[in-house]
This record gives sequence, C-alpha cells and structure tokens, in this order.
Amino acid sequence: MTIDVSRLAEFDDHESVLTAHDPKTGLHAVVAIHNTNRGPAAGATRYWRYVSEKAAMRDALRLARGMTYKCALADVPFGGGKAVIMADPRHPKNAALLRSYVEVIDSFGGNFYTGQDVGMTHHDVKVMARTTKYVIGKSPESDDPPYWTALGILAAMRAAAHAVFGCSDLAGRTVAIKGVGNVGFALAKLLGREGARLIVADIDPKKIARARTHLPGIKIISSARIHKERADVYAPCALGGEFTNVTARAITAPVVCGGANNQLAHSSVGKILEARSILYVPDYLANAGGLINVVAELAPGGYDRRAVERKTLAIGDTAARIIDLARRTRRPTNEVADQLAEKIFRPRKKAR
Repeated sequence: MTIDVSRLAEFDDHESVLTAHDPKTGLHAVVAIHNTNRGPAAGATRYWRYVSEKAAMRDALRLARGMTYKCALADVPFGGGKAVIMADPRHPKNAALLRSYVEVIDSFGGNFYTGQDVGMTHHDVKVMARTTKYVIGKSPESDDPPYWTALGILAAMRAAAHAVFGCSDLAGRTVAIKGVGNVGFALAKLLGREGARLIVADIDPKKIARARTHLPGIKIISSARIHKERADVYAPCALGGEFTNVTARAITAPVVCGGANNQLAHSSVGKILEARSILYVPDYLANAGGLINVVAELAPGGYDRRAVERKTLAIGDTAARIIDLARRTRRPTNEVADQLAEKIFRPRKKAR
C-alpha cells in the first residue's frame, strides 16, 4: 500500500521524501529532506529495526525537521535532512548494502550530506566515503562526534544550572543520565571530570558494564525508573519520545538537558514542564555539537578544531539567551527556541 506522506502527523511541508528498495542487497531506506533555504540538507543515517515502512518514514520526517532547527540555532549553513535504513535480519548490513545506499545519497546531487547515527559505525561511514563525497564525519580530525555532542550538552547544562541554581558549576550536582551509549557515556565522562555525582541507566547490559568499569562511584538504576530519581539534572541520552503527558509529570529533576533527539512526544509537553517549573533545554539546541563538528569538514578553509570548540561551547550562550527570553515572556523554552530557529531558516516575506 502506498503511503501518503502528506497525511502523516510528522509531515511539515518537507521538500522531498524518497523511499529506496534494492531486493538484491536488501536495502530498504527512507530519506527525508525538510528544508534547504540555508544550504544543502545535513543529517546522519540511522540503521534501526522498524516495525513498518510507515514507522521508518515517520521517524525520518521527525528527525529531518529537527535537523533544520538544529542547523539554524547552531548557525551552520545547512538545512535539515535525515535518512533511515530499515534493519532486516535476512539481509545484514554489509558493504554491498552500503554501496547500494550510496547510490541513493548520490541521487540528491549534493543536496544531502549524511554521516553516522544510531546503528551505524565509523567503519560504515568510511566504506560509504570510498564511493561518494557526500558523507561527513570521515576525517581523522573529526571522527569523535560523541565527544563534541557531549561537550555541547555540557555547555547547555551549565547555562541551565546557572539559571536554576545561580551557579554554572556542576561539581557536587547529581545528574541522572538515561542511556550510556556513545553520547551518554561521553557526557558521563565529562561530568565526572566536573565533579558531578552520576546516576545512569541503560537497557543494554554491556553499556552498563562499561559505565561501571570506567565511571567509578556511579549509581545504576533501571531505565524505567530513572526519570523519577531525585537529581539536579535529568539527561535523556537514549531514543526520542521520552516525555509524554504522563512522564512529564513524573520527573523530579528541576533541569532537563540531554542528547536524545525529539524528547517531547509533542510540543505541548513543554507547557507541562514549564508549569511544573522544570527547565527544559530543547534537545536540538543542546545536542548540536556533533553536527557542528562534522560539517566543519566542509568549511572553505578545511577543518579547524579551535573553531569547532568555540562554536560548540557557544551552545551555552544560545541556551542562556533562550532561557532568559522564555522566562521574561513566560513561555516554554521549546516554543521560544522554535520561533528563534524559524526566523533564521524561513525566508522573510517581502513587504508590499
């Protein structure tokens, strides 16, 4: 059955949505381009087990839209796109499947740059880069996106801590991290160096074992309960849809700032958090460090680590500005962030 993408709730005037099938390799992918007013679309590729093509399409649409807003607030000359490859145990991910996927990327003619997301590895990126120039995150200088994502989250977290506790110092603060995969683990290491007390959760026993080995003194708790744990900051770093009308009312931490994409199940959840005096740092603002890092490969002068660091740490300044404006206008931070981003990427209407 053909899916009418325009009727999906996640559709937001996306410029294009492409589905690709290759029976020979088992490739089944969806690429969504949301907005390219500021430049070609940038967005990583996710390899995941979806229950249906519609579920994959909805995820791609949602993530592509978030990338447009992320690029705008991060002040990089790109728009938003996203790709997902549907994992199929009958056709495991291999070089042949990736080469088939590269043909899909190339079909956009430079209007879509992609890289590594959940389920994809740095090795996968290097394999794709052999036959396409539209892959980013392959340079030896920029091959640690989780570190940069975590650094941006830390900068945003400091801004939020200053707004709520009157001090940006996180030493002695308790931070609960849900998901200690690549980004969550990198964030935990940075927070550990800051002197923060850590509570962590993950559904993967191997990731918990790694955290226990490399993060001495952490408290381990179940993923189902961690959002209810008493903490100063709650950092969702797993998959999206974390906050619903129900879970938003169960959080006890006064600050929410993490790396997961699309944390709010729907935008109105931001009002619930705001009404409960919980400061939410919009996810696409906080987690933009990885994006800033990989697109720096495409800068005219080449990759500049110092420039990447400055831009990533500036996420804290943007967060502080949004928090201040939200408080002065008594609006949820996600609404304020959305409006600021839209002013950047949407063309201004000419006066008559």
